Formats: sequence, C-alpha cells, structure tokens
Amino acid sequence: MVIRIKKAAMEMSVGTIVTIVLLMIVLVLGIFFIQKIFTTGTNAIDTIDNEIQNQLQKLFAEETRTIAVYPTSREVTIKKGDTPKGFAFSVRNNDVNEATFNYKVESEDVSSCGGSITKENANSYILGGTGSFKLAAGNSLDLPRLVKFNIPSSAPPCTISYTLKITKNVNNKESPYSDVQVFLTIK
Repeated sequence: MVIRIKKAAMEMSVGTIVTIVLLMIVLVLGIFFIQKIFTTGTNAIDTIDNEIQNQLQKLFAEETRTIAVYPTSREVTIKKGDTPKGFAFSVRNNDVNEATFNYKVESEDVSSCGGSITKENANSYILGGTGSFKLAAGNSLDLPRLVKFNIPSSAPPCTISYTLKITKNVNNKESPYSDVQVFLTIK
C-alpha cells in the first residue's frame, strides 16, 4: 500500500514539472516574438523616415529648386478623427549669404466645405504650421520640417487648400522666398 502512494506522488510531480517546463517555453517564445514585432515596427518607421529624406534630396537635384514637398502630389487625405497626418518640406538656400527662413501654413480656400468651415477653423487643424530656421549659403535642411493636420470627427468631408509661405530674412530685411499650395481632403 505504501509503494502505490509514493508512485502516484512521483507521477504527479513529473507531470507538474513537465507542465511548468512547457509553460516556460511558451512564455519565452511569446516574449521573443513580441520583441521581434516591436523591433520590426521600429525599423519600418526609421526606413520610412529615411525614404522621405531621400525623396526630398532627389527633388533638390535641380539647382534652381528652392523648396521640396513630400508627397510630391501635395495632396493629403485624412479620415475624420484619424491620427494626425500631413506633409514634409525642405528648403534650400540658393543665395550667397546665410539667411533665416520663416514659414507659415495658412488656409486659402474652404469653399468646397459648403460654408461649414471657416478659414479660422481650417487653420486650427494645423499642427506645426509656423517656425523658423537658419541655412548657410547653398545648404538645405538636414531634417525636413513636418506639418500635420488634426481633423476632429465633427469636420465635414471636403477639400481645403492651404498655402505654405516661406520668407527669407537677411540683415533684418524680410522678403518672400517661395510658396507652395497643399490640398487637404477630409473623408
């Protein structure tokens, strides 16, 4: 009788150990796969950032170009209430002197919104719409500037025209440098 109890106790111990070992293997594999997923996601974001910078540099291959915008179509489409999205731009100083550049993004045309959005409302959607930077002669921005749009879920579906205006300030004299039109479509 005593031998049977010890055998049953031993069988239960081995079964428990095997279960624990299998659960530890599953836990380690789960952590490994989650780490791989996050690493892959981070690498994808870095790759996209590098691709945007490369595309902007390709656009500057022309010596006369003063501004480059990505996406090159200058069209941004965002669903209402979605995460902010936008466009990137870079500027080249084609002058012989260092200059300070100022930029501002403003709504230009909201007529396709049927009067439900004013220019002030459209301007309130802009994130990072103003700023300044210095550029030496012949240089362009190392990192492009990013302008995003934060569209509330209450916004009507329509297309808004924005203008990115770049001004140059040399020796406290400000003058227009370049501008470009960007279209935002709200869905």
